[in-house]
Amino acid sequence: MKNVPSKISVIVPVYNVENYLAKCLDSLVNQTCQNIEILVINDGSTDASEKIIRQYVLEFPDKITAFDKENGGLSDARNFGIDNATGDYIGFVDSDDYVKETMFEEMLNLAEKHNAEMVICNIQKVDECGNITQKLTQIPNMPEKIDLENNFSVFSDLSYFACNKLFKKELFAEKRFKKGVHFEDIQLIPQILLECKILAQTQNYHYQYLERTDSISKSHTDKGLDILKAVEDVENVFHKSTYSNKKKELKNFQILEGVYTFLAYLAFVKNEAVFYKMSHHLTVFMKERNIKFKDILIYSRFDKNYILSLPLKKMMFYLLYFSGQKKLLRKLI
Repeated sequence: MKNVPSKISVIVPVYNVENYLAKCLDSLVNQTCQNIEILVINDGSTDASEKIIRQYVLEFPDKITAFDKENGGLSDARNFGIDNATGDYIGFVDSDDYVKETMFEEMLNLAEKHNAEMVICNIQKVDECGNITQKLTQIPNMPEKIDLENNFSVFSDLSYFACNKLFKKELFAEKRFKKGVHFEDIQLIPQILLECKILAQTQNYHYQYLERTDSISKSHTDKGLDILKAVEDVENVFHKSTYSNKKKELKNFQILEGVYTFLAYLAFVKNEAVFYKMSHHLTVFMKERNIKFKDILIYSRFDKNYILSLPLKKMMFYLLYFSGQKKLLRKLI
């Protein structure tokens, strides 16, 4: 008896992306992976997105299944997709991004070859003309197959995007994206990783992350505090996981996401009162976890000192912040 090929469910939440949606869907219907279902979740769009979705459903009824729901935000739309997915594996693509046509075929092959619960690919940031603005290499210092028990530095090194990964569907048996929060990927994907034993990766830059000109000017607010809450949620799961004895990697995760990621967000907070409020929360976060300035300075990612690997402007921001020069930073922001 011939084995039935594994099926991938790709979940695409859609909210007011009429200028970008066609490129996204084109990249998915043209995947070289044949056994794929594309679940397009229209999350209460008020622009022409719904019309575009209908056109694609008519043209590709065997590949695209569309759903309409009231606006509930990104997490809610992704969860809706998970609830309706029939595949053995689940992937997520944001509707203003697009992917290389071989992405899901290669990632599925790697999942099956290594019996991996999660597969990761690299990301390219692109502008609206398709020019590459930045290459985001995910795990440069690891082999194709990663035994997590013996290579647990991955937990604190990895970038926790949902969209450049392929997941075994069972990982979502009891887990969903947290609703009503920002930085939902940082909150959930590390929890998913803690359920895994084997990861696989490709060094191909399959995922194309669009830097939209209409979103660059948005000012940052205290919603960045959700980063610290996300880290706290991950900590609670970590302590109950099979990896709970790996305290060094947990501390490195706290430093990368709770300190560096948080500060990278804080750097763009224009409102002075909000800046100092968030800064106070970070101080409390570090004190409760006994994270010292020295720990931050010696923190390594991918076997390299992190702060020394950064562009000069970023490095100076972090150093000025931790040397107590917040008033000077406020003048520079």
